[in-house]
Amino acid sequence: MSRPLRLGAVAYLNARPLVFGLESTEGSAGGAAAADPAIAIRFDVPSVCAQLLADGAIDLGLVPSISYLEGSATHVVPDVSISSAGPVASVALFTRRPLAEIRTMALDTSSRTSAALTRILCARRFDVSPSFVPHAPDLAGMLAACDAALLIGDPALFVDHRAHGAEKIDLGEAWTDLTGLPFVWAFWAGREDAVDAKGIARLQAARDAGVAASAAIADAYCVGDPPRQALARRYLRENIRYGLGDEALRGLQTFYREAAALGIVKGNSGVKFYGPWALGPGA
Repeated sequence: MSRPLRLGAVAYLNARPLVFGLESTEGSAGGAAAADPAIAIRFDVPSVCAQLLADGAIDLGLVPSISYLEGSATHVVPDVSISSAGPVASVALFTRRPLAEIRTMALDTSSRTSAALTRILCARRFDVSPSFVPHAPDLAGMLAACDAALLIGDPALFVDHRAHGAEKIDLGEAWTDLTGLPFVWAFWAGREDAVDAKGIARLQAARDAGVAASAAIADAYCVGDPPRQALARRYLRENIRYGLGDEALRGLQTFYREAAALGIVKGNSGVKFYGPWALGPGA
């Protein structure tokens, strides 16, 4: 019997619809578990997913989009992503100062994509040039150390920023205001021979089922906390998108070009999908 397809998923609410029906109820951060015997899943923060893929510990990772340009993954699963068009709610800057007065910024170490987007928006949208300081995702500690903080995922979605006396600046909204395009946060990626057509179809079917069950997913994720359940429902319904169509791909390539222009990445080789699809760097 061949070994199962090893998936590295993100341990945030926004990834749950993409693994709906694949993972067991016992799956947890750092642990491998799956309801589908042909699939093994582990859950980690985005940066760890990318590292596991580079190390060969997983076959496909739900990786931050910027990490694709680093070469550990050569191919992307078509038409599946975590993306947004407008406010994303779970990637944001938090600050107690006006933007123009920000001199230091703590960057959540969980995802390089959000850190790269922050650098782009500081240069192209906010017109500030702060010093960037890597920091664990702890808003109180970040704001004690710096003028502003980038926070991603569940910590950004569920934090009560008003209790910290901070303003929340949504980076998905800022990106779409700047470019008119969606932002692609993450997608399934791996090496060329990592997954076959059957595996791709299984991942796309899981996405469809998960989107259809988003309310139930939100309620289970935040069980026992009705206010969080309501927020989680709105988030999955209104903020997050799970396809990877033409507009999202234009947003992705714009992000790659902006990152290359600022020297955040060394180049932009385009995107190659499993199957007969490819998107060149000038697309």
